[in-house]
Amino acid sequence: MTKEIEIPLVKATNENLKGYGYLIDSFENSDIEIVTWPKQGWRDIEEGTGNEGGTTEGSFDTWWQGDVLYGQNNAVQHKSDYEVDGKYILGYANNPDQDLQKDKYSDPTKIFLWHANYHPDGGQLFFPAENKPFICPLALPTDDIEPEHFKAFYCDGSKGLYIHPNIWHEGVFPVKEKQSFHGKQGKVHARVSIDLKEEFNKYIYFKTAI
Repeated sequence: MTKEIEIPLVKATNENLKGYGYLIDSFENSDIEIVTWPKQGWRDIEEGTGNEGGTTEGSFDTWWQGDVLYGQNNAVQHKSDYEVDGKYILGYANNPDQDLQKDKYSDPTKIFLWHANYHPDGGQLFFPAENKPFICPLALPTDDIEPEHFKAFYCDGSKGLYIHPNIWHEGVFPVKEKQSFHGKQGKVHARVSIDLKEEFNKYIYFKTAI
């Protein structure tokens, strides 16, 4: 069976989030960092170019079906190997190598994560549509990522969560049956991904209560 690695669950505060991002009071007044396209050699990118893609907005919807957590990002249009019919699997309430409950829902006590990604072109904001708690697992920038590098940040739902470019993440995780977020991010939406099971034969998981 795939090995399980527990990552720490910490309260999301601006102090704890240093290097990862910060909390946001207002979705409308929030700014998104856009990263200039990297130069290919010693010649510089001309000032004012390579960062003109702007931002895009849309809902980020999450919902549990039995032990499986699904997500749908309506801010971007893209396809990937792990996306089916416009939705993708964010996580599981139990180790997915075991038999999972397909229909009956109960509040998860743990959430298992199999995949993560980062966006090199810009930051990303998740702002809860309702004042409900949620959790976001994050890791600092490096392509030499290890499952043990992640921390899970518990947000009480009173503020939005902004994460910097290049921060490893996998959306946001509701601790109840479903939750919707206002999303804003870089429009180019470049993505670098990792399959934790395939590369490390590990899942990471975090508890859902502080």
